[in-house]
Amino acid sequence: MSFDHRTPMDQTRGTDRARDRRNRVVAIGLSAVVVAGLLGFGTYMLLEKSEAKENDGASRAQDGKQTEQTEQTEQERKKLAAEPIADERTWDAKTLTRHHVGTDVKYPMKPPVGGNHNPAWLNCDGVVYEKAVPDVNAVHALEHGAVWVTHNGKASPDDIGRLASRVRSTPFSLMSPYEGQAGAIMLSAWGKQVTVDGADDPRVARFFARYVQGAQTPEPGAPCTGGIDG
Repeated sequence: MSFDHRTPMDQTRGTDRARDRRNRVVAIGLSAVVVAGLLGFGTYMLLEKSEAKENDGASRAQDGKQTEQTEQTEQERKKLAAEPIADERTWDAKTLTRHHVGTDVKYPMKPPVGGNHNPAWLNCDGVVYEKAVPDVNAVHALEHGAVWVTHNGKASPDDIGRLASRVRSTPFSLMSPYEGQAGAIMLSAWGKQVTVDGADDPRVARFFARYVQGAQTPEPGAPCTGGIDG
């Protein structure tokens, strides 16, 4: 048989001290958890800010690169447009009438480069036509600033394929077969025309650079979509 020789007051003090120790241990543990959480949150926010900064910087760099590429492309276009186009034929724009008619028109050149035309324009948003198209609708597309590439069946398949690729990637251009034209490959714009030797003829790039929506366009800003498909 054992006896606790402590007085009731001593026993109460011991119990209080034990409780205080437990509370301190719990408080220290909770504090450690809170500190760890704050540190983790702080690290997360720093990483988020760093990543956002990197992404923002990358976005600005990409935008700058695209702007630079656009400026370089425009500079190259202007340079090409300023270069001479050998053997180019030109018609006085004042002599090319622009009335809308509902009948066929006999043009003095093949393919035509201007004159009266149908009220409906030919869709020319980089369209390659496999069959011949009506002159009266194609001329209306030229009035809107399009370049028309035509071939008479004598050009090589490779030249036709490369020219078709250029047209498909160029808004305000179209391509179609054309029987009866003098050259194997011809390029036409409003009042302008040239016969080229092939797809790699430097005059092709110059003609596109100068006349796609060029200064010769009678109706700048007019659409190349919303018309007819041949």
